[in-house]
Formats: sequence, structure tokens, C-alpha cells
Amino acid sequence: MNKVILMGRLVKNPEVKYTKSDNPMAICNYTLAVRKNYIREGEPEANFIRCVAIGKQAEFTAQYLRQGMQILVTGELQIRSWEDEEKGRQWSTEVFIEKQEFTESKASFDARSQSNGNELNGIIEEDIKDEDMPF
Repeated sequence: MNKVILMGRLVKNPEVKYTKSDNPMAICNYTLAVRKNYIREGEPEANFIRCVAIGKQAEFTAQYLRQGMQILVTGELQIRSWEDEEKGRQWSTEVFIEKQEFTESKASFDARSQSNGNELNGIIEEDIKDEDMPF
């Protein structure tokens, strides 16, 4: 069984692209900051997990989800690999989204956003380094 359930906050606004074909399909990528239960000294407070939504899920994501929102996602874990001429074999782990749900009301998100700025429930966006990102 391959089932992933995550609850976290969007690190930045989702990016949507469309395939170049006769029937273009939306593909949306975003990163979810999921708080860790146990944190060792010097480690980030969250795991940063790349998520991919396709089709209607991608269009929903692009229209309604924004940086800092807390959401619940279910999906399937997929691991891809490829050869890079400079870096050799590369790996990517992603969650392909089956379902997404809001876990807070819009009013509560708006109120928290105004009072916290870019803070993601204690995870500050400026603290996220490129090496922390899974891609």
C-alpha cells in the first residue's frame, strides 16, 4: 500500500504550468512544511515535502491555496531518478496529490497572516535554505 497523509503549511504560493498538447493539463507544484515531532539541535523544525497536483486538483490548488495556509493532503509517494551530466544520478521524492482539504477557515488564515506576516506557525520563510528544499 502506498498512501501518504500530511498536514502542514505551504512554504510559498503554488506554481501552475500546463502541458503542451492538444488537451493541455494543469500541473501544480508546491512545498509543504510539515512540523517534526522530534527536533535535534541545529535541525530545521519541519520537513519540506514537495507535492504535485495534476488536472482539476492542480487548478484548485492554483486558485485557492496560498503561502502559509495549513492544509491536509492525501496522496501517493513517488520516487524518480535521472542522470545529470554534472551531478550524476539524481533522485526526487514527491507526493502526488489525490485529495486536499483546508484545515482552517479563510477568516482565521487572513487574521493570522495579518498578525504574523510571513511566519508559518513558527517556521520563518527566511530560515528555509536551498539545501533544506527537497528539489
